[in-house]
Amino acid sequence: MRRKNMIKLIVTDMDGTLLNDSHELHPDFWKIEESLTKKGIMFSVASGRQFYNLESKFEQIKHRMMFFAENGTYVSHKGKELYVNPIDHQAALDFIKMGRKLEDTKLVLCGKNSAYVEDNDKDFIAEISQFYKKLEVVEDLTRVEDVILKVTLCNWNGVEDHTYPHFVNYTDRFKVAIAAKVFIDITALDANKGNAIKELQKELNISPEETLVFGDYLNDLEMMKNAKYSYAMKNAHPEIKEASNYITEYTNNENGVLRTIEDLGLLN
Repeated sequence: MRRKNMIKLIVTDMDGTLLNDSHELHPDFWKIEESLTKKGIMFSVASGRQFYNLESKFEQIKHRMMFFAENGTYVSHKGKELYVNPIDHQAALDFIKMGRKLEDTKLVLCGKNSAYVEDNDKDFIAEISQFYKKLEVVEDLTRVEDVILKVTLCNWNGVEDHTYPHFVNYTDRFKVAIAAKVFIDITALDANKGNAIKELQKELNISPEETLVFGDYLNDLEMMKNAKYSYAMKNAHPEIKEASNYITEYTNNENGVLRTIEDLGLLN
């Protein structure tokens, strides 16, 4: 299948999608992104990662990129803040207190200016530092003064079985997204990658028929609904495969995003 005359916007998730399991970009990325830009196709990333982390990952092209950070709660284009959708501050404090009571659970409070933890465990810090460039260790998360974008809970035993059940009763008031096997993100109810992309489409007069997206996990679910060319990765969660219109032939470890872009004829 080759589509080359209608795509104006490409949005891809990062971990498990554009990046391999070692959290690395494929070396071909830079020349492919440059080719897309020359053809007038906007390449952007939508991730649960912190904005500062994404900006540093794409340092050499950040001046022309669109970033949907923190699961769509913070959007930046060409270095300019476009959109912020914080979670209610008191609710964030309540979720922190709940998370503290859960066994084998660690917390990350994701603010506009930095991410914050009150657990100084070296292995934990090393793991989450892959996703947060600005990270502070504080004594008490409930005393942090910042605009709170999301509350992240980590459980190395798996959040779908061990963490999500404790928050399922809040899904009518907040967005509780399983972002990976070990992470759950809690944000404002209308905060997700899909709604953020929808706002951008309106702003730039780009239709879902002109949009191509890639994702792999449950925090990508709404994103799949805002693009005609919605691709779940071959390695994606079953619910993402069900929600997408297409599935890539290759996994994230096989450079599935870039190979699909090439197969669609977007570089010709």
